[in-house]
Amino acid sequence: MTVLRDYVTASTQSHLGDSLVARYDEVVAPDGSLRAPWRPLAHLAGQLTERDLVRLDDDVTRFLADDGVSYARPGARRQPWKLDPVPLVLDPGTWSGLQTGLAQRAELLNAVLVDLYGAQSLLAEGIVPAPVVTAHAGYTRQVVRPPEVDPRPLVFTATDLARDGAGEWRVIGDRAQAPSGLGYAMENRRVVSRVLPELYREAGLHRMEPYFWALRSALLQSANGDLADPRVVVLTPGPHSETAYDQAFIASTLGFPLVEGNDLVVRDGWVYLRQPGYGRLERVDVILRRVDAAWTDPLALRGDSQLGVPGLVEAVRRGRVRMVNGLGSGVLDNPGLLPYLPAACEHLLGEPLLLESVDTWWCGDPDGLRRVLDDLERPGAPTVVRAIDGSTTELAGCSFAELLARITDEPHRYVGQRRLPFSQAPSWIGHRASAAPVTLRTFSLRYGGAYRPLIGGLANVYDERGTGLSTVSSKDVWVLKEDPADPDQGLADVLSMTAARSTPVIVPRVLEDFFWVGRYAERTEDLLRLLLVTHAVAEDYRTRPGSVGAASLDVLLGVLAHLAGRRHDDLEAEFRSLLLDDDRTGGVADSVARLRDALTGVRDQLSADTWRTFGVIERANQALLATPYSHQTADSAGRILTGILALHGVTAGMVRDPGWHMLGAGRMLERCQQLVRLLHASTVRRGLDVDRKVLEGVLAAAESGVTHRRRYRGWIRAGGVLDLLLLDVDNPRSLRFALTELGAHLRALPASTGSTRPERLVENLLSDLDELDIATLVAVGGEGRPHLVRLLDSIAPQLLRIGEAIEELHVRTGPPPRTFGQVALVDALPAEPAPGDLSELGDARGEAS
Repeated sequence: MTVLRDYVTASTQSHLGDSLVARYDEVVAPDGSLRAPWRPLAHLAGQLTERDLVRLDDDVTRFLADDGVSYARPGARRQPWKLDPVPLVLDPGTWSGLQTGLAQRAELLNAVLVDLYGAQSLLAEGIVPAPVVTAHAGYTRQVVRPPEVDPRPLVFTATDLARDGAGEWRVIGDRAQAPSGLGYAMENRRVVSRVLPELYREAGLHRMEPYFWALRSALLQSANGDLADPRVVVLTPGPHSETAYDQAFIASTLGFPLVEGNDLVVRDGWVYLRQPGYGRLERVDVILRRVDAAWTDPLALRGDSQLGVPGLVEAVRRGRVRMVNGLGSGVLDNPGLLPYLPAACEHLLGEPLLLESVDTWWCGDPDGLRRVLDDLERPGAPTVVRAIDGSTTELAGCSFAELLARITDEPHRYVGQRRLPFSQAPSWIGHRASAAPVTLRTFSLRYGGAYRPLIGGLANVYDERGTGLSTVSSKDVWVLKEDPADPDQGLADVLSMTAARSTPVIVPRVLEDFFWVGRYAERTEDLLRLLLVTHAVAEDYRTRPGSVGAASLDVLLGVLAHLAGRRHDDLEAEFRSLLLDDDRTGGVADSVARLRDALTGVRDQLSADTWRTFGVIERANQALLATPYSHQTADSAGRILTGILALHGVTAGMVRDPGWHMLGAGRMLERCQQLVRLLHASTVRRGLDVDRKVLEGVLAAAESGVTHRRRYRGWIRAGGVLDLLLLDVDNPRSLRFALTELGAHLRALPASTGSTRPERLVENLLSDLDELDIATLVAVGGEGRPHLVRLLDSIAPQLLRIGEAIEELHVRTGPPPRTFGQVALVDALPAEPAPGDLSELGDARGEAS
């Protein structure tokens, strides 16, 4: 039996049985036949067996890991994105009616937003109770009745839908604050089209790419005034945001810079993007906002925010920058509005609301409160209580008494909603195909004077096992074409955009991220090479104490301990810890985690191939965890090294802009520092044979063994090793070569003049190398080489100063952001308190801070 046939059989039996919950099945009709959208796919989908789905699930997991797709629920750790390989399929007729309703709903939400912040006729005439709006955290009073009225503050919106038991679509929520998910929807489509290519080609569905072209065009046309080349940016909370991948995907796909609040500054009512170099700014015309409105301006809104831009609200009010979506649009996410939208639609649009919402009762209305309380007193009542703002799970842990107390204390802050029996679809949960509830997130864009829903969307799959519904994965949404010749997304031609060449911009924060990308990548590579060399020596000599190899092993282990400490006496446990323990500062896992964080901050500027590195690393770690044998340690370390080297290859293909030069500068500086630490292993004499073995390990760890053998015919002496690793102008692993490259990268940066401090420090160090005499460095004094020790000890702090100077000049554009709660305003006005008033002065300072 195939999976589809098994599902049809099981679904038919559940329809015929005495099921307590009547669900609409997206695939199977009550009579056991396939529904319309699945009929043309039956001959291919019907061939999938359980073994095929296991393979598909493994492929999906691997592709998502290679693309670095992740998501973090609020308050939880970041997790890999989950995708069910079986899509949610809709036929053209179903989508046609849904599309009309979604376009009307977006038009209505825009009209409601304009009214609530303008004429407020909905509140004045009692169509919407005032507390529903004014008590909602998304209602931003600072932008009520602005001097510049924006007739289309809602450019992009999302609506969540679910079917009821009869198969009718019902709205369960709107998202207008900063709608997320479009990037995830596109990623789902990419992955599913790769794992199910035959089914994808046969389906004849709408491609999603034209919708992104339309979004880019709409954002460019959102700029106020007639601008030939408006500057658009995507404002993000940062790489630790729950939907950081989605934000970076949108920015990269649209070709707009991804910026954080500290990358922007307001001057004379205009918003500017900081540029590398002192005082360089570029004006911003449109901001695609992915930061909640309350956090966008610490001056006018939340004073404790470090995510926003002081003065941004005033710039928006004066019409000097266009915000998408408009500040205050978060009030539309309010479930308390749902009962009043039909009347609002009649009032503002003069037409009936086409898409019904899930049954909702506002507790601020006495009748609604009575209905909700009556339902709650009945065991098993299909009513759930939600706050009008806040998390949907905020009340999940409340007892009945606590819930009742909250509602009766502040009834206007809560709504009761009828729990829908979401429709079900085949889902791959727990390595078994079974029916699971699904919902659909749709997107609508104002384009060409009207709202156009994305033909498709993002489906969420729920697991009913346990105490309630919980999201377990997503699905791609396929909307079949009525005619194969129909244009994708109904967009025969996207409105023209500027043909002028836009000058790419880069901000100091991005330079900092690239600088640390280079450093962490090089640090990881050098540590892996040293670990591999040490592991090989350990395999040969760990059972032969007192031998030459054992003595050299102690030296190499000492270098590792200097870089990452020592945790285990057992060598195998120690090597595994270096590779796997991400809480071990300086270890491989720690460096990889920091590398990933730095790359996430500049994800919008990187090739998708970049993230394959972490897929390789993750699979190497899984293999190491699954195999207890020693050989797996070297194998996994080698695979991780391959991933890091592949990353170097990907970044080598970057455009030679300041970001690439900053990455190169970080890499060369880190190479110098790691080389100095490594060479310290050769400063102590331990006997001729031991020294040779140590120097052999140093050469291998510095990837210079082959060059040394070709040059010195395998005869290892300290002089030849130092010459190759310190002074050789042609060896990419030598200190001189790395410093020369570092100087070249610094000269290419915008803030460099030829005489800046970082450039001077590098030139001074290169001059010191010109005066070195290898014979002097290898000279023995006592038990070591004192001249070499003094040299390395003098170089190390110089390299630290170079790093600090680079960050000071090329990264820092001012003091770090501080919340207004940390600024003691009275400090600027020192005044002598009157006698006896010292305590009051302390109170005043505390209040001001």
